[in-house]
Amino acid sequence: MNFMKIAAIGAVTAMAFAGSVEAKTYKVAVDGTFAPHAMPKLSGGVEGFNIDFANELGKRLGAEMDITAAQWSGLLPGMQAGTYDFLVAPTTLTEERTKSMLFSEGYLNTDFQFLVKKGAPAVTDLAGFKGKVIAVNKGSAYDQWARGLESEVGWKVESYGTQTDAVRAVISGRAFANVAGNTGVAWAVKKNPMIELSYLHSTGKVFSVPFRKDSAELRNKVDAAIECMKLDGTMAKLSEKWFGVTPAPGSAAITVQPGYGEPGFEGYDPTEHTPSCS
Repeated sequence: MNFMKIAAIGAVTAMAFAGSVEAKTYKVAVDGTFAPHAMPKLSGGVEGFNIDFANELGKRLGAEMDITAAQWSGLLPGMQAGTYDFLVAPTTLTEERTKSMLFSEGYLNTDFQFLVKKGAPAVTDLAGFKGKVIAVNKGSAYDQWARGLESEVGWKVESYGTQTDAVRAVISGRAFANVAGNTGVAWAVKKNPMIELSYLHSTGKVFSVPFRKDSAELRNKVDAAIECMKLDGTMAKLSEKWFGVTPAPGSAAITVQPGYGEPGFEGYDPTEHTPSCS
């Protein structure tokens, strides 16, 4: 596996919480090919929403963040083996994963987002796509989801080898819309004036920070840091910077959950606390 180290230093003097948080180095990892969360820079290294997110966590924990960019397939096994203290890659919180890992509260919603050509008719629900061609990345979760609804909605699904090709199909008029992950679609729209956001289909799922089961104390510290980032607007600013989107009221990027972790999932700690933010 190819690894790429990123110098990501959190200021050790910036302490986010009352009490002592020992200054140290945390080994964390991202998938370095998942734009706009983490992607190669022309000048070398990696940049993206989750790189900024990791650096901000380091500042608030008073720690240095040693970030490794690697293939997604090796990230969760690497964390479980002790190679990484936790992951800063966007990781969907699921019931199955909570059986073997702890998670922070969610920090971003992960939904299905449609994009259309600039000026296309507005669509406010799935029924609005009846009779339309929907372009998807072949083999993706969005491909499977769209095909599963083909007869119910009445759209026609066409698969493309890459997400980029699916977007090009919309621009060229071969497809009415493309559906993919909300953050990736927002990034594409931010970079291309020929397309715009359309209907957002909520999945109810969120991205959270995963930890080993024996890392409850660290999970709680990171969770409190995330809460402070929500309260002071840092998460919203990162969303606007990388996705061009202001988080909606009630969304994971600005909503602080009680306790530690995400309520309703295994590993959630309901202990009441008030984060001390500076």
